[in-house]
Amino acid sequence: MAVKRFPCGQYGRQRLQFFPAPYRPPIRAFAALVFPWQDERVLVCDIADRGWCIPSGRVEPYETSLDAARREAEEEAGAVLAEIQYIGCYLITDRCETRWADCYAARVQELGEITMQEESLGRKLCTLEELAEIYHLWNDLTELVFRHSWEIIERRNRCG
Repeated sequence: MAVKRFPCGQYGRQRLQFFPAPYRPPIRAFAALVFPWQDERVLVCDIADRGWCIPSGRVEPYETSLDAARREAEEEAGAVLAEIQYIGCYLITDRCETRWADCYAARVQELGEITMQEESLGRKLCTLEELAEIYHLWNDLTELVFRHSWEIIERRNRCG
């Protein structure tokens, strides 16, 4: 099976590259992102000073990136996740700094109260088409990584 290729992206001065699983970063990830799906819609949060995006954040020294993905989903979206799967990682470069962010896809098991209300202004479930209008950083790379995460969820649903 051929390895999927993703275009490079930009976020301010940062250059973004996505490497699909099974690739793992050579050093510990500084952040974790999770693509939480409920049926054919993905859960996004309205984060102060950023806008609509998937749950994400720094990996604390005492946790794994998987733990951070779970925690961020609960804090920012009030989401309890199930069937979490590693889907790849972002390489983020900015001048002389190189950082990695692990990415996961998951199914939303339950939606409860948002626990970090000072950080998250709300949440909503969106189709991929709706995301293009509201997502804080929508480009070719972002769209392809969202589609990649959905394909993994769909494959898991078909295979049981």
